[in-house]
Amino acid sequence: MTTRRHRYAAAAGAVLTLAITGHAGLAHLSGRAPGPASWKGDLTPITAADWSYDSAEHLLDRAGFSGTPEEIQKLADMTPEQAVRAFVYYEGVSNDRLPPFVHSGFWDETLTRFPPSRPAATERAMKHGESMGVRVKPDHVNRHMQPVSDRFFYWLRATQLETRRVGYWWAERMLDTARPLEEKMALFWHGHVATAQNKVRDYRKMLAQIEMFERHATGTFGGLLVAVAQHPGMLSYLDAGVNVKGAANENFAREVMELFTMGVGNYTEQDVREGARAFTGWNFEDLDFVVNAAQHDDGPKTFLGRTGNFDGVDVLEIILEQPATAEYIAAKIFRFFVRDDPSPELTARLGAVLRDNDYELRPLLTTLFLSRDFYSEASHGTHIKGPVEHVITMLKQLGAHDVPGVPDFNSTTIALGQHLLNPPSVAGWAQGRSWITPALLQERGNVAFDYLFPNVIDFRDPNFLSRRGDGIVGERLRRGLDFSAAIALDDPEAAANPDKMLAFDLANRERDELFNTRVSGYRAWAQAMRKLIPTPRGAARINLTQIVLDSGSKTTGAAVDALLERFLRLPVSDDTRRAFVALLDAELGTTDLARAQTYMEDPLRMVTHLIMSTPEYQIN
Repeated sequence: MTTRRHRYAAAAGAVLTLAITGHAGLAHLSGRAPGPASWKGDLTPITAADWSYDSAEHLLDRAGFSGTPEEIQKLADMTPEQAVRAFVYYEGVSNDRLPPFVHSGFWDETLTRFPPSRPAATERAMKHGESMGVRVKPDHVNRHMQPVSDRFFYWLRATQLETRRVGYWWAERMLDTARPLEEKMALFWHGHVATAQNKVRDYRKMLAQIEMFERHATGTFGGLLVAVAQHPGMLSYLDAGVNVKGAANENFAREVMELFTMGVGNYTEQDVREGARAFTGWNFEDLDFVVNAAQHDDGPKTFLGRTGNFDGVDVLEIILEQPATAEYIAAKIFRFFVRDDPSPELTARLGAVLRDNDYELRPLLTTLFLSRDFYSEASHGTHIKGPVEHVITMLKQLGAHDVPGVPDFNSTTIALGQHLLNPPSVAGWAQGRSWITPALLQERGNVAFDYLFPNVIDFRDPNFLSRRGDGIVGERLRRGLDFSAAIALDDPEAAANPDKMLAFDLANRERDELFNTRVSGYRAWAQAMRKLIPTPRGAARINLTQIVLDSGSKTTGAAVDALLERFLRLPVSDDTRRAFVALLDAELGTTDLARAQTYMEDPLRMVTHLIMSTPEYQIN
């Protein structure tokens, strides 16, 4: 007897088999007519005659995070100039509905000069009798330095937890914003001038960077560059504190040329050394940029062929004068929004647009989004969605009202390869094909399943006192274990036997020592969790039955076609479509949607999951 589970597994297997073997048959997806191949490399603006629902959909997918058919139609009803201008010149569009970030209350002024390490924290306490606002115990008390160690680890845990909330808050902005290009560009800049919470260790600096990227999203690149160079997040990340006169640290000077502005081959090692001297003395005090005059090298410097008593701003201005800078930035923006292979000729033309407009980004973006090249066959179906973009796009297309707490947004995108606010290095993420491997393609299907069939019984916070992010501690507490047993992460077997001496108990035994960092780690999680504002744990509010009925579908075949039209930008084979229809027929027991209207939500979700598991869904 064929069960529902077997039918679903068979349909999923058929989809994966077709994806792996490339077996096609006739492609199925109506419309979706890109511009001709001859438009490749052509920056001529498209005309009203070239504009269509499909063109509007392409613009919304690339310049934003996709949208519903109603949102696409609204753009399609405009002229191409009106639609592009609505995206690029968004300053007059109100975003008041987006709430500011609400802090959990972890920070206080005693953490302003947070030590760079635990040894630095305890050494300060040994010298002064206190550190980070915490006094040591009398020295005749065992572990008299424990409060200082606890305090140090508290902030590390607290800022890690709060950064995850910042990531959730930003994702909500991407989903709800009335100015999608602003958030899309902020995401681009986050990957281009990258810093990571894991090193910065202050969620407030990461939050301020997001807000900076939004302010400068489509303004001038020069203004953004100076703002980035003087931002506490970047100054912390690239070690400004040790860049001083007589011992210049080259980190920022190298990265600003190699990654942020010109690219390898357009500067020399001498330029790196001289540029580093110009940035000496640049530092931060809490959230403010400062220049320590005594640490600044005010001698003459020779940089990119120019000689003078340059400071950091002078160096950045000289970088902007280089033709390579405009071409490097224009090409990277092109690869993010259009495709991976701009020719040298096209790169030079785009660089000229940026340079001739004093590095204002709006004219370049307008040129791109209106160009024939953007809508050409070469640019159609070539963009692999990054994990954050992929999840927000999925939620937009499903008509979700907010980013749900189940599944956890941060855990979801991390599983797909992108940890928001924690890029892997100063180079950001590799983008493009790096987002897709066979394992990651399967994981994307799992993610779609988790949003469509959320495990709402599992209310575990994946952060809760667990280094691995697996929620195991919360589960142990619910099973009745005491706190010591629950946090014994190194001995899972012992967790089932509270009478056994556990790792935490061993660490907590009295012994002659100044402090115990293992105990500090456990206490830090507990203290941080007592203050943390919890993430709402609801599931995505979506209604696929209503979506299909609103499309006018009467039969299972029409329902599948409506879902394909809504979610895909590339065609699937007729064999794949038939597999979807067969599954829906079997699940509903009829081809008549009117007959099945009251019970078709889950079957529609099953088909949608399979659509979202296809290779075609990962690309727009």
